[in-house]
Amino acid sequence: MIKRAFTEHPASVGETYLQHMGMAFGFGGRMVVAGFACLMHGFFPFLFKTTGRECVRTLHDRMVVHRDRRTAPNPALAKMTRNRARLTPAE
Repeated sequence: MIKRAFTEHPASVGETYLQHMGMAFGFGGRMVVAGFACLMHGFFPFLFKTTGRECVRTLHDRMVVHRDRRTAPNPALAKMTRNRARLTPAE
């Protein structure tokens, strides 16, 4: 029961527990750094103008487009997703 709690979700995305931990730490670290850059941008609008947007785009590509390690990434889908993000009007 306990082992399943640690392995069920990572297995559902084609990762081992340690692979999933590494990915989560990588995502978390990038989000912390980008969050800090966004806070600095709030005080100094001339700094880090695209850092937050690029971080979100990169993490989206890694998490959604290339989500499952069991399937090969589809470069055409990744490009289409990036293009769609550029065409979406800002709210």
